[in-house]
Amino acid sequence: MEPGPGPKPDWLKIKLATGSSFASTRQLLTRHSLHTVCRSAMCPNLHECWSKGTATFLLLGNVCTRSCRFCAVATESRPELPDTREPARIAEAVKTMKLRHAVLTSVNRDDLPDGGAGHWAETIRAIRAVNPSVSIECLIPDFNGNDQSLDQVMAEAPEVLNHNIETVPSLYHKVRPQADYSVSLSIIERARQKFRLATKSGMMVGMGETSPEVEASLLDLRRHGCDMVTIGQYLQPTAAHLPVTRYVTPDEFEYYRCFAQQAGFRHVQSAPFVRSSYHAEAFSPAEPEALS
Repeated sequence: MEPGPGPKPDWLKIKLATGSSFASTRQLLTRHSLHTVCRSAMCPNLHECWSKGTATFLLLGNVCTRSCRFCAVATESRPELPDTREPARIAEAVKTMKLRHAVLTSVNRDDLPDGGAGHWAETIRAIRAVNPSVSIECLIPDFNGNDQSLDQVMAEAPEVLNHNIETVPSLYHKVRPQADYSVSLSIIERARQKFRLATKSGMMVGMGETSPEVEASLLDLRRHGCDMVTIGQYLQPTAAHLPVTRYVTPDEFEYYRCFAQQAGFRHVQSAPFVRSSYHAEAFSPAEPEALS
C-alpha cells in the first residue's frame, strides 16, 4: 500500500461562515425541495457560497447513474424519474435569490433516452421566462456523447457552457471509468465551433497526475476551443473513494494559473479550494473571441 499524503496542510483548513445569508439560502433550497451540487457533492466551499446567497442547482435529482471514484453524489442504475416541477421551482429560487448569474449542473442520467437533455432545456427556458436578465452557466454531463442531446441543451444558448474533463487521460480508468477523455474534449469543441458559446472546463489535481500531464491537458482544452478553466485540489469525500496522492502546494497552483494564462485561456482560477462553479460569476459570460 502506498503511503498517504499525510495530515492536511494549513492551506486546506476551512473557516466556516454561517451567517444569516447561509441560513436563508438553506431554508430557500429546502422550501423549494431543490438539490444543490454544493451539498450532494460535499463541496468544501458550501458555507462560503451559501453565506453569500449563491448555490449551484443540481438538476434531475441527487442520484447519479455513474460511479466516478472522486464524486460523493449517491449512485444507482435506475434513480427516480425527473421531477417535472423542478424547472419552475429553480426559476422561482433564482428570482428569490436575486441572482445575476445562475449555475446549473446535473447528475448523469444514462437511464433516460435523452440523458435528461430535455429537462435541461426546459429548466433554462423556465429560468429565462421569470428572470430575463439573468445569465446562465450550464455545467453539463457528457450525455454519452449523443449529439442530439448535446445540441438540445446548447441550442438554448447558455452564456457559459461548462463541461469538466476532471483529470488527465492516464487516470480516466481510475477516476472516470464510465467516461471518455476524447468525448469530453469534443463536447467543448462542439459548443465553441457549432454554437459559438463561451466555454469552460475544470480539472482536479492531487490524484496521481504529473505536472507535464496537467500542462498537456490544458493545451488539449485550448486546442478544442476552451475559453476558461478551473483547477483545484482533489479531496477524498469518504474512505470508499479514490485516495488523495498528495496535496498540491499554493505555489504549484500559481504555476498552473500562469501556464494556463500563457496558453490563452481568458479566465483562470487555480487554487486548492477552486471548484468548477466556485466564484462562477467572476467568469465573464461575455462573447468569446472570434473564431478563426
